[in-house]
Amino acid sequence: MSDYATLVENTQATLKRIAAEFSPAVFASSLAAEDMVLADMILRAKLPIGIFTLETGRLHKETLGMVDRIRETYGAEVKLYKPEPAAIDAYVQQNGLNAFYDSVEMRKECCRIRKVEPLNRALAGNKAWVTGQRRAQSTTRADLAVQEDDPAHGMTKFNPLADWSEEDVWHYIRSNNVPYNPLHDKGYPSIGCEPCTRAIQPGEDVRAGRWWWENPESKECGLHVVDGKLVRIKSVAA
Repeated sequence: MSDYATLVENTQATLKRIAAEFSPAVFASSLAAEDMVLADMILRAKLPIGIFTLETGRLHKETLGMVDRIRETYGAEVKLYKPEPAAIDAYVQQNGLNAFYDSVEMRKECCRIRKVEPLNRALAGNKAWVTGQRRAQSTTRADLAVQEDDPAHGMTKFNPLADWSEEDVWHYIRSNNVPYNPLHDKGYPSIGCEPCTRAIQPGEDVRAGRWWWENPESKECGLHVVDGKLVRIKSVAA
């Protein structure tokens, strides 16, 4: 069996184990390429893992369009979690609509309101959550494990694609005719909110287009961070 075939088999086995041993579980999808691989595996196998996305209010129209693509392709619904309107209003009134450009602190506060708080609601009541993170995505994810304890949310966290390369991701997408965000064809390997994401140049780090005005070490939105540090507290043997 090729290395790629083994990767696919191991990832499918991990998802099946999550469904069997960690129910209820949910998949936090950014609707980008990696997450479409996982969505395809979950939905093809009809696994009881709910899929949600964080609708921050600042996403590209192409990203939001993926919700319809998933419905059309798989007959499945993606649940949307949105920020609290009052929190958004207060942030904008006090700091301005695009204050996240002013400092890392202002950017992280915007991420907290638009992403972290909705994520907490989405995860409540579940035993495990799944992400599409990969080690190769950035320096902040170099030590990523497939299975981790997540003390911040009191549950187990899975990163089934931790071992995958970008080439593996695209091989799966093309081999299985998986729908994907059209922004990927326009130089966006990593896609977040529209004002915080730009296309990258050939040879740049895949996350170079995220919060490009910041240092690489700060390029996390807070979904995987506790007290300023990535939640890599304890890896669990899969």
